[in-house]
Amino acid sequence: MPTRATKRGAERTPLHGDCDVLICGASFAGLAVARELADSGAGVLVIDRYEIGERQTSACGIPTGWLEALGLMDAHQQTFGELVVHSPHATVRYRLPWTFSTFDYRTLCGALAAQGRFEFETAKVDGRTGCTVHTDRGEIDAPLIVDALGWRRTLGSGAPVQPPEAYLSRGLEVHPHGGGQDLEVWIDRAYVPAGYGWSFPADNEVRVGVGSFDPRFHVKHPTVQLAEDLRRDPVRYQGNWIPHRIREATEDGIFFAGDSAGHCLPLTAEGIRTALYFGVACGRELHEVLAGRQSREAALAAYGAFSAAHRWKFEAMLRVQRLIPRIPPRLLGPALRGTGSRLFTDWSFRHYLQIAPPEFVLRRDTPGWPATERPRERVGAVRHAA
Repeated sequence: MPTRATKRGAERTPLHGDCDVLICGASFAGLAVARELADSGAGVLVIDRYEIGERQTSACGIPTGWLEALGLMDAHQQTFGELVVHSPHATVRYRLPWTFSTFDYRTLCGALAAQGRFEFETAKVDGRTGCTVHTDRGEIDAPLIVDALGWRRTLGSGAPVQPPEAYLSRGLEVHPHGGGQDLEVWIDRAYVPAGYGWSFPADNEVRVGVGSFDPRFHVKHPTVQLAEDLRRDPVRYQGNWIPHRIREATEDGIFFAGDSAGHCLPLTAEGIRTALYFGVACGRELHEVLAGRQSREAALAAYGAFSAAHRWKFEAMLRVQRLIPRIPPRLLGPALRGTGSRLFTDWSFRHYLQIAPPEFVLRRDTPGWPATERPRERVGAVRHAA
């Protein structure tokens, strides 16, 4: 299991002071925000309780186009042009109109971080008061604050809703050494009443796991069972809660991106590209504020509206997520075969990709993209107490 890389001894200095932008969370969403601010000239601080790239929490798969658009192919491990879906009464092989790739988490986070210009500190975020964020190393003030810390929505107002009452799925996977050629999914109630299992080959390991749409259903035994059925060793565990309902992307002056805003697609539980997508969008709005072209309030309104415009897509997928467990197993097989035609596959998977398309990274006429590229003088920096 990963361990927290908290600074100790002489390195464990208190943090205090201010910065222009404070990004809480150093995974996909937080690093994507920081990437968009690289040429802003602003004082940007990123904090996380773990070192960058230290704590993998997903199967690390993404449409290949996103790795290419962000220049992150150094993290690439394997590419798949097909998806194999198993059910008790049918196995269907879907030929994808685009490719899907697994990647190395540490390498990707390091490469994404290298595209930004920011200071980084390990610190645990405990909450905030106005524009002051409280951490276990001190208090930090910033006029622009991003919560990319995950499903707990730490900087939100009010007490966070805890599982199992929250709109969360439960996921667990193991990482046995080995290899494979197929990207596979199991929709089988022998493993999980509502949810699915997966096997994602990634170069020299295979990521095997089970996700339950019902957070009350524990998934350790099903994960071990699936691994053993595939003749894989159930070793090197990792698990996480997965949000499956979109939330407001702004609240009380704070920008939320990734899991803290529910930016994880229901049904598939794909949250990496959406975290990158909304992180890029959030960063572009912040860039406009730093360049003096819009106010913080205008950025909050624009980013909030951008996220909200996607709500119907997330809610539509949530309805399907709720429907599939109700389909009798004997009808599920024919339903899968019926959706396996090339025409339907191309149509459905292309629409699915367009929820958060990789072209967004390169599309400079997108609302929120800086109209000019004039670096500003650095106006803020975090100070360490003596």
